[in-house]
Amino acid sequence: MTDFIRARSDEQKGQRMAEIKQATAELFAEHPYHEITLAAIAEHLGWSRAALYKYVTTKEEIFLELCADAQDAYTTDLLAAYPEGSTYSPAVLAEVWTEQLVSHRDYFRYSDLLFTIIETNCTVERLAAFKARYYAGQDALVTRFSHNLSADPERVAQMLFSVWCHAVGASGWCHENPLVIEAIELAGLARRTIDFRTEMRDFTGMCLAHYTH
Repeated sequence: MTDFIRARSDEQKGQRMAEIKQATAELFAEHPYHEITLAAIAEHLGWSRAALYKYVTTKEEIFLELCADAQDAYTTDLLAAYPEGSTYSPAVLAEVWTEQLVSHRDYFRYSDLLFTIIETNCTVERLAAFKARYYAGQDALVTRFSHNLSADPERVAQMLFSVWCHAVGASGWCHENPLVIEAIELAGLARRTIDFRTEMRDFTGMCLAHYTH
């Protein structure tokens, strides 16, 4: 826990937000979204709720920042793994891409909440900043993939979105939810599982074949 000292400078405010995001991410790793409240986050930090309210007004604002950070990390690592001028075969690129998808499962778990929950309860200023970061990252990926693959940018944008959507769904399916496991057992059903890595490798390979030829 961190003793609360009110931030005065922009650097100190940034540090406080980093502490808030870390505490929230730690809670999200152990608890479902609906159980995480601002009160729980403040308690995890060792702060009062009044202190937390100096930086955020809803938990969705924190999750929006977490999603933006995770998105930036995914984009940066994917660009590094697929440098300008790369001539990977589709099979190799699918493997390279899949490694980044697997390494950034947290991004897709946050994204699963993005449109229907997170974006519905945050300030327009925070949402505008998030959208600017999102589109900057997408533009960088579209430019890199379309150049390396000699493919139409619009088709590449569709491919990136398709892979993102599938990763969000597959990540959610693979997430261990004790309540769902209990419900399936109660219903007398056999659990249907998928391997995230295999699923995403096959799907990215299929998308590369469909969108770039």
